[in-house]
Amino acid sequence: MIYLDNAATTIRKPQAVIDAVTFAMQSMGNAGRGFNDASLGASRIIYEVREKLARFFHAENPKQIAFTANSTESLNIAIKGTLTLGDHVITTALEHNSVLRPLYEMEEAGVELTVLDSDRQGRIRYADFKRNIRKNTKAIVCTHGSNLTGNLVDIGQVGQIAADYGLLLIVDASQTAGAFPIDVQEMNVDILCFTGHKGMLGPQGTGGLYVRPGLTVRPLKSGGSGVQTYNKSHPSEMPTALEAGTLNGHGIAGLGAAVDYLLETGIDAIRGREQALMRRFYEGVKGICGVTVYGDFSSWERCPIVTLNIGDYDSSEVSDELLTTYGISTRSGGHCAPLMHKALGTKGQGAVRFSFSHYNTEGDVDAAIQAVTELASECV
Repeated sequence: MIYLDNAATTIRKPQAVIDAVTFAMQSMGNAGRGFNDASLGASRIIYEVREKLARFFHAENPKQIAFTANSTESLNIAIKGTLTLGDHVITTALEHNSVLRPLYEMEEAGVELTVLDSDRQGRIRYADFKRNIRKNTKAIVCTHGSNLTGNLVDIGQVGQIAADYGLLLIVDASQTAGAFPIDVQEMNVDILCFTGHKGMLGPQGTGGLYVRPGLTVRPLKSGGSGVQTYNKSHPSEMPTALEAGTLNGHGIAGLGAAVDYLLETGIDAIRGREQALMRRFYEGVKGICGVTVYGDFSSWERCPIVTLNIGDYDSSEVSDELLTTYGISTRSGGHCAPLMHKALGTKGQGAVRFSFSHYNTEGDVDAAIQAVTELASECV
């Protein structure tokens, strides 16, 4: 199988990640739940990974990194833990349902919501953020990179707007963490939500969020924490405040090894390789009769994603044909991005997404170009 669905999850992981998970599963106890070597060793590994992530995202200290199962959990914590009745929040049409659905729930609970439109290429207008700020605006919730078009959002520019107006900035870095440099302090990010299994090259079931020092986020869950057992309330100190229950220590160990791999290999080198593969594919399919490519390709500084349709064919049929006939794995349908599909005019048809990892080869790309060419020739 030629795997070109890396925006959903990177299927090929560094060997060091696999080794770290295997070792942890054979040796790791429950962090904070005992004074035996297995428990203390787990605590040490988890803290070391906090340190690595804090350096990776330029956080002030490791305590500001809390672990979660994925970006969805992180975003639910961030959104539901900061907004209250009467607040106003601004988001965009680029967002994934992991942002939209929690915001819709908060809207039902009395939070005012503004969704900024995009153009037909999936681009937003930064001036729209300023135009929609109200007296009760509390936060901006924004993706760093669209999982459908691959378009990047200039988080530094959005962060400056948020800082100028005293707003919180909550960033969904699902598609960019691990591939693009993120400096939460320089970008004025108050909460960064990330997952471990995509560009971070870590295991599924891992993720986390950075919370700016001094910002209190209401926990989504409460329960066992390993400390303050006789307190009726869940601990309020970070990161324990947002980490009820046993952590995925095995996965976190793998995530730590993934961060090491990213730093040793260099995220600029990884991103450059992925963008070169994306460009090769885009250049090979953009002129094919009957093929429509979505997104803004005026710059190659974008997520390594090319999304397209072939004629009027349903995207699921195309994706299925790519897999069964050519052995190429892609993602079709709505991609959990309903407002983006509405903006692109693909709500009924969906779209076929090709997404690249640095592990892919030029041969993979050329095979995909040939497959699209042959399928398109059938609809002319």
